Amino acid sequence: MADDKPKNVKELLVELKDESELMVDLAYAAVFFNEEKLAQEVERIEERMREHLRSLRMMAMLAARSPEDAEGMAGVLWIAGAIEGIGDAASDIARVVAARLGIPDALRPDLRHADEITGRVRVRDDAPGAGQTLRDLSLPTETGMWIMAIRSGLDWEFDPGPDDIVSVGDVLLVRGPEEGLNLVREVAGAPTQPAAPGDDAPPLSELDRAVDILVELKDLAEAAVGLAYASILFNNRSLASEVGAMEARSDTLHDELESWVLRAAPEARDPDELRGLLRLASASEYMCDAARDMTWYVEHGEPLHPVVQMALEETEETSAQTVVEAGAPAAGRSLKDLRLETETGMFVLAVQRGARWIYRPRASFVLTEGDRLISVGPEDGEDELLALCAGPAAALQP
Repeated sequence: MADDKPKNVKELLVELKDESELMVDLAYAAVFFNEEKLAQEVERIEERMREHLRSLRMMAMLAARSPEDAEGMAGVLWIAGAIEGIGDAASDIARVVAARLGIPDALRPDLRHADEITGRVRVRDDAPGAGQTLRDLSLPTETGMWIMAIRSGLDWEFDPGPDDIVSVGDVLLVRGPEEGLNLVREVAGAPTQPAAPGDDAPPLSELDRAVDILVELKDLAEAAVGLAYASILFNNRSLASEVGAMEARSDTLHDELESWVLRAAPEARDPDELRGLLRLASASEYMCDAARDMTWYVEHGEPLHPVVQMALEETEETSAQTVVEAGAPAAGRSLKDLRLETETGMFVLAVQRGARWIYRPRASFVLTEGDRLISVGPEDGEDELLALCAGPAAALQP
C-alpha cells in the first residue's frame, strides 16, 4: 500500500537497515535448511531494497540546496551504499542454495556450535503460546530467540510484527542462543530437542577444517555488521577501529579457507560443494568490507547527518552500552551462568576490557568489574541488562 511506503530519508534508512539485517538472517537460514523458499525471499527483499535506495538517492539530491546540505547528504548516501553492500553479500549467500551449488554435510551440524543458531518449530495443538501475539509472548526477552518468519500453510510472513498472532500449525523460524531453542519449543508445545553431541569428535579432516574457518567467518561478519551500526549510533571511534580489525581478520580467514579448500579437493565427493564453500566465504568477507565502509565517517572523525543517528535509534532492535560496576550481579560470572540472551533477550556483540576488545564472547567468558558491554536486543531487555551490571548503590536508588 502506498501509505505504508517510507516518506522521508530517516524512514528509508530505517527500512534499509532492517532489510539488510533480515536478508543476512534469512540467507544463512536458507543455507542451514537448504530451503529455496527462503533463498527466494532474500532475492525479493533485495528488490525492495533497491527501490528504497533509488528513492533515498532521489530525496538526497532534492534535499541538497547548498554545499552544506550536499555534504550532509553525502554521508547519508555513504551509509546507504554500505548497507546495500551488506544486502548484496546476503544475496550471494542465498544464491548458494538457489544455484544448487550445495555445501558439505559437515557444515550444518557445525553451525549448531556457532554463537547463534537458527531453528524451526511447529506450533502444536496444545501449545501454551497458540493464539497469543508476539508482543504477549515476548520471546526475545523470555527465551533470547528472535522470530524471523512465520509460515502459515504455504504462506510466509517475514519479519513479523508484535501484533502478529501465533496459531496452531504455524512454523516459526527463530534465531538466537542454542539454550533458548528448547524454551521456544516449550511455548510451541513441541518436544524438547536432544542435547548436541559432546566434544569427543574424531580428528578433523581437511574439509572439516575448511568448514570451521567458514563458521568463524560467518560469526565475524555478523559481529562486524552489529558493531558497525553501534559505532554510528554511539559515534564511537574505538568501535569503528575494531570493525577495521575484524575486516582485516576476515581477509586472513578468507585466504586460509581457500588454501584449505584446495587441500580438501581430493576427499570431496562433489566439487560443487567446494564451490559453495568458496561462495559463502567470499560473501562473508565482502560483508565485513561493507561493515568497514559503514564506519568510515566515524573512524575519521567526520560529522554525520543527524538523520542517520535518528534512524538507527528508531529501529526495532536497540544497541546498548553497559559497564559492569563493582559488586554488580554480573561481576565474576560467565555469560552462560547469567543466561543473558535467555533472561534479557540482549546479545553481547563485544566486551571492552581496558584497551582490549573481545568480540562475540563465548558462553564461558567471565565478566569482571569495569568491563564495557556492547549489546543488541529488544528495548525492554536493556533495563534488565543494566540491572545485572549495576552495583549495589544503583540498585538502592528509587
